Amino acid sequence: MIAVLVIDMQNAFFEDPVMRESQEDLVRACNFLISAAEASGSPVLFIKTEHERDKSTWSLNMLDDDQGFIFRGSEQAELVPGLDEGCFPQLTKTRDSAFLGTDLLFRLRNLQVDTLVLAGISAHNCVAQTAADAFANNFRVIYASDAIGTEDAGSAEAVLSILQREYRQRSHSVAEIADLLSAKVP
Repeated sequence: MIAVLVIDMQNAFFEDPVMRESQEDLVRACNFLISAAEASGSPVLFIKTEHERDKSTWSLNMLDDDQGFIFRGSEQAELVPGLDEGCFPQLTKTRDSAFLGTDLLFRLRNLQVDTLVLAGISAHNCVAQTAADAFANNFRVIYASDAIGTEDAGSAEAVLSILQREYRQRSHSVAEIADLLSAKVP
């Protein structure tokens, strides 16, 4: 079974001017992917990053800089406007990988998922780390190329190229993924 993970499509990540420019296109691509997954009966899961103000969930760089962000309950933590979140489950993480410190693996095993389609932010950080950990847990990965954003195109290209080559992960457009999902409908 194929599941779609929509990662960190939250207001905080679109504060960056580069990301702000791509927000509308990314939302449209994610919504197309979500709709295709829903039509095929494939699970969709929204992954969000949230931190506590008391520093207990902060990453090392946040602690070093004494500057946290995406605090639980803040506007930064909300999903971006226009994203079709429907009634899909949401999972909250505090690190780049959606697997670290969450019940994602348990959820995916319960759903009998073997392949993950990754969409969202940011290609060279959270998407890439989730993809690497997916491989470590024996999941195949497909990147939704036009539904993944980054503020650092060079780093994103380098990291995703390595993951695709070394871990045999694929990259397809949302239209190609929709075709793949519809082919899986009984």
